[in-house]
Amino acid sequence: MPDDEYSDVLSVAERHTHDWLASIAERPIDAHAGVEEVKDALGRELADEGQDAAAVIDHLATAIEPGLIAMASPRFYGFVIGGTYPAALAADWLVSAWDQNTGSRTPTPGAAAVEELAAAWLVDLLGLPEGSGVGFVTGATMANLSCLLAARGSVLRAAGWDVEQDGLQGAPRVRFLAGDAVHSSMVVAGRMAGFGLPRTVGADAQGRIDVDGLAAALGEDDGPAIVALQAGDVHSGAFDDFTAAIAVAHAAGAWVHIDGAFGLWAGASPSLRHLVAGYEAADSWATDAHKTLNVPYDSGIAIVADEAAMAAALAIHAAYLPEVGTVAEPYDHTPELSRRARGIPVWATLRALGRRGVADLVDGLVASARGLADGFAATPGLEVLNDVVFTQVCVATEDDALTLALADRVRADGVAWASPSRWHDRAIVRFSVSNRGTDATAVDQTIGAVRSALAEVRDAAVPAPTE
Repeated sequence: MPDDEYSDVLSVAERHTHDWLASIAERPIDAHAGVEEVKDALGRELADEGQDAAAVIDHLATAIEPGLIAMASPRFYGFVIGGTYPAALAADWLVSAWDQNTGSRTPTPGAAAVEELAAAWLVDLLGLPEGSGVGFVTGATMANLSCLLAARGSVLRAAGWDVEQDGLQGAPRVRFLAGDAVHSSMVVAGRMAGFGLPRTVGADAQGRIDVDGLAAALGEDDGPAIVALQAGDVHSGAFDDFTAAIAVAHAAGAWVHIDGAFGLWAGASPSLRHLVAGYEAADSWATDAHKTLNVPYDSGIAIVADEAAMAAALAIHAAYLPEVGTVAEPYDHTPELSRRARGIPVWATLRALGRRGVADLVDGLVASARGLADGFAATPGLEVLNDVVFTQVCVATEDDALTLALADRVRADGVAWASPSRWHDRAIVRFSVSNRGTDATAVDQTIGAVRSALAEVRDAAVPAPTE
């Protein structure tokens, strides 16, 4: 390869990257070109001849930019999506350049070393059991699935069945239980693990699992069981009563998994740790550094207290792979053999922030959520529907149609972006505070944008006077 083969094309990519990042804070958030328009700009036909790489990247960045949404904006509140710390982004660039297949410690000791440190730091930071197995996967859904596969093997082995050897056909039925507010990520992970839909056992008004309902459901049978709890309800941000629910589940011999896609990070904050009290007694946990920790995508994290159970479910063995030693291999903890070194941006972010920085990040997100809630509650015609204990704020007007119109108007105005949803049979607008840049200024701008949008949709809903 020529020595300068990458020089021009990376320079073009860097220029467009800087331009994009410089525009994030002030640009209108929503995309202003649709899929078909972007296809037209890119060119729909594959040419017979190739094109210079630098020209390709310049064309790509220019054509796609109108169809991009500013998800990294400090006023983007949709889908529980964080921004990206500079150290995380730079580390992610290096991961792509280094091009290491981080399946084994032997051929890629550098990448494995960084990931093992990141894993140990995470377990310590969150106060989870030392020696837990940690797998870096694509996102929260795959983290949930990885943990459920470890759980499946463990509870079936206890029932006398080796699912890793004999499969699910003929195995004892595994009961899969969750609260009524179980997240769709947990539901699909259960389907992929072969459990079907979870049996829901009730929840309170904020989405916290009904512990008495859980005890009653577990008491109906003594077969293998897995209980899914959650740290951070997607609408209210509420946390299950982990101490009580885990005690009930373990008394029945069940495995307890906690879906903490964004809420698990409360364990890193001394001022918020009460929200996850008792969660360290669970058997597995899932989270996504892309959310609360503000690491780029592809940063799901599966954590299993019994590392051997994780390896039994997920490990890959073949004659051409390095012999398994006394230390677990990266491919013992993920459902993949070939993958990028996902843990490196996590390490870089933790190293750049330190313990205090992570706690400040989480505390700042919660403070901004409370600031939004206070502003919305003081707005005539808006109602905050949830107890704001973490980073979620749900609001509604007195009328579903008006609430949905408000969500549309806010997004169309471009200052802020929030997700419409339904909760307790009402249309709502959900604000998920996940971006490190959402400060007091962003909060004030968002409140102003919502108030302006509300006035606009109310005016539009008033019939014009007749003469």
